[in-house]
Amino acid sequence: MSEFTVGTRGSALATTQTGHVAEALSGLTGQEHRTVLVKTEGDVTSGSLAQLGGTGVFAAALRVALLEGRCDLAVHSLKDLPTKQPEGLVVAAIPPRVDVRDALCARDGLFLAELPEGATVGTGSPRRAAQLRYARPDLQIVDIRGNVGTRLGRVKGSPDQADDGGVGRVAQGDLDAVVLAAAGLERLGLHAHITEYLDPADVLPAPGQGALAVECRPETARTGELAEALRELDDLPTRLAVTSERALLAQLEGGCAAPIGALARVEADQLLLDAVVAAPDGTDVIRRSASTRELTVGGADALGRELADLMLREGAADLAGL
Repeated sequence: MSEFTVGTRGSALATTQTGHVAEALSGLTGQEHRTVLVKTEGDVTSGSLAQLGGTGVFAAALRVALLEGRCDLAVHSLKDLPTKQPEGLVVAAIPPRVDVRDALCARDGLFLAELPEGATVGTGSPRRAAQLRYARPDLQIVDIRGNVGTRLGRVKGSPDQADDGGVGRVAQGDLDAVVLAAAGLERLGLHAHITEYLDPADVLPAPGQGALAVECRPETARTGELAEALRELDDLPTRLAVTSERALLAQLEGGCAAPIGALARVEADQLLLDAVVAAPDGTDVIRRSASTRELTVGGADALGRELADLMLREGAADLAGL
C-alpha cells in the first residue's frame, strides 16, 4: 500500500491537528500516512527563509520541508499563515471550520464582565488585547508567550500544566485570566478550562481562526488518489469565508501582529463579512460589515478587499498604526 507523509511541528496542538487531517485523508484514500517532525530552529537556513518572503518561522519551516520534498503535505493553523502564498506551493484543502471564537480561561469560573477592576489578563495577540481594552479599559493586559499548557498555567488556581511542547514549566498562577482560541483548546481536550466563549459581537476573531490549511506542492494536488481526497476534504463555505477574511487582512497590509479581526459566514445565498480595526490601546475601533451574493473564491476575495478599502478610507491605517 502506498504512503503519504505529513509535516508537523512538535507541539501538542500541531501534532493533534495534523493527526486529524492525516487520518481523514487516510480514510478517503485507503493509504497509510507517516508524520514527519519539522523542527522550527536549526534545520532552516536563513537563505531558505529569505526565499519564502519573510514568512513566520513556523510556517516557513514547514514550507521549506515541502519544497525540499521532505514531506508531501503540511497542516497549518490558518490564522497563523501569512496571506502571501509562496511560489511552488498551494493550499489544496481547507477542512470544515470549527469554533471560531476566542475563549476566556479565568480563575474561579469568572466571565469577562465579572473580572474585578484592574484584573490581569494574559494574551500574546494585539488583536485580542485591543478589543479587550475597548470592552474593559480597566483591565491590565499582560503580554504572554508559550504553548497552550504554559499559558493555562498562568491562571491563578490552575493545576500545573506541562508545556505542550513536552518540556519545561513556568511560574504558575500570576494572572486572573488568559484568552486563547477556543478551537485549539477543544482540539486538545482542554475545553474544561474555558469559563466563557467570547461573543464575536464583542471580540471578533483573527482572520482564518478555527480553520486549518493543508498545503502541498501543485503536482500533489493535481492528480491521483491523494489529490481527489484533498478536493473532498476541502469545504467550500469555509474556503469562501476565510478567503474574504484573509483578503481583507492582505488589503489592510496587516499580519498576525495587527489589531485586526474578521469573521465571514455563508448564510442562504450571501457571504457576510464583519471586520474590526482597533487602536492598539483600545481607545477606539472601526467596525464595519459587507456582503456579496457572488459565492465564488473570486467574489469572496473581492468582498474582503472592498471592505478593507472602505475601512482604510475611514482611517483604519492611522488608527491601528498599519
